[in-house]
Amino acid sequence: MKILIAPNAFKGTLTAGAAGAAAARAVRRVCRGAAVEVLPIADGGDGLLEALRPALGGKIMRCRVEGPLGETLTARWLMAGRTAVIEMAEASGLGRLGAARLRPLDASTRGVGRLMAEAVSKGAREIIVGLGGSASNDSGAGCAQAFGFSLLDARGRPIARGVRGLAALAAIGKGDRLLFPVKSSLSPLLKVTGLADVTNPLCGKLGSARVFGPQKGAGPRDVKFMEKALLNYARVVKASLGLDISRLRGGAAAGGLGAGLAAFFGAELADGAAFVLEKTGFENKLARADLLITGEGCFDRQTFYGKAPGAALAAAARLGKPALVVCGVSLIKDPRELRRRGILGVIETGMLPSPVAAVESAVRSELSALLEDWRIRGLED
Repeated sequence: MKILIAPNAFKGTLTAGAAGAAAARAVRRVCRGAAVEVLPIADGGDGLLEALRPALGGKIMRCRVEGPLGETLTARWLMAGRTAVIEMAEASGLGRLGAARLRPLDASTRGVGRLMAEAVSKGAREIIVGLGGSASNDSGAGCAQAFGFSLLDARGRPIARGVRGLAALAAIGKGDRLLFPVKSSLSPLLKVTGLADVTNPLCGKLGSARVFGPQKGAGPRDVKFMEKALLNYARVVKASLGLDISRLRGGAAAGGLGAGLAAFFGAELADGAAFVLEKTGFENKLARADLLITGEGCFDRQTFYGKAPGAALAAAARLGKPALVVCGVSLIKDPRELRRRGILGVIETGMLPSPVAAVESAVRSELSALLEDWRIRGLED
C-alpha cells in the first residue's frame, strides 16, 4: 500500500511537517511495509514556506522588520533563484500578538513591505506573498509605505499606521525611496503574486471589515469605522492608481493586503491552495497513492472553501482515491456527508492545541479500525 500524508499546519500548534511526521510514524507502526510519503501543503497561510521550499529549493532568509504594532522582530522568507516567497504572517500576523494585544485599528503590514524590499534588494524579480493570518486590516497601506510609496492626508502629511490612517487618506505618491521610479515601470520589473484562501472583496457585506475585522479583535463600532476607512482608501486608490479594488475578488485576503498588492504592485491574486498543490506536484503523487491522509487543526465546512486540505480532498475524490482526515477537532459529524466527499473517516486528536504525541497516538489507535471498515465496505461494494 502507498500512502500520501499531506497535512496543512495545525494553526498555532503544529507545523505541517511536524504533523505529517507524527502521522507517518503511526502509519508505519500500523501498516507495516506500507510506502509512506509526507508532503506538507498550504493555502497561503501558515506553512507556506515549508510547503514550497522542497519544490522551489532556495534558502530560508531572515530579516529584522517592524511587527504589527511597530515592535522589531525577525521574520523568515525564502529566496529561490530570483523568486522570493513571503509568508505575510511572519511579519504582520496574529500569531505575533497575544490576545490582550490585539489592536485592529492600528496594526500594520509595514513588515511585509520591508520583506518585499529586502527581497528585491537581494535580486528577486518575482515575489509570491502568502495571504493569511493577518493581524492588520490596513489593506496593504503599510506594506506600500515600507516599500516607498507615500500615503498622505489632505495636508500632505503621512497618514497614521493601520486602518485608522486610511480614513484620512487623500493622496498617493511614489515617494522618495521607491525602489522603482513609478508604478507603470514596476510591473515589468517585478512580478507579484498573492496567494489567497478567500474570495471575499475588500468592501461590502462580505468584505474585509465586516467578515474578518472581528477575527482581529474589532468590535461593532470598529467594524463600522473600518468599512468607511476602506471605502475612502478604495476611492483614493482608484483616483490615484486607476484601479477599483473595492470589489476585487480575493481583495479582502489578509486584512485587504490582497487588494493593496494589486493596487501598488499589479499583483495577480491566485487560489493559494491550487497554486501550492500544483507547485508541489500533489496530484501526480496522489495518483500513485492508494490512500490520502490530510488534516488541519479544525476540520469544518470552511475547509472546503479555499483551504488546502479541502483542495486535497477534492482532488482525491476526483481521482477516486479514498481519504482520511486527521485534525484537532472536527465540526463535521454526519457520516453521509463524509462519505459523499470520499472521506473514509476522521481521526480527532481530542484537543486543541494538539501536540505531536496526540497526533501520533490518535492515528495509531484509530487507523486500523478505519482501514478495516474501508476494506469491508470495499468488498461489499
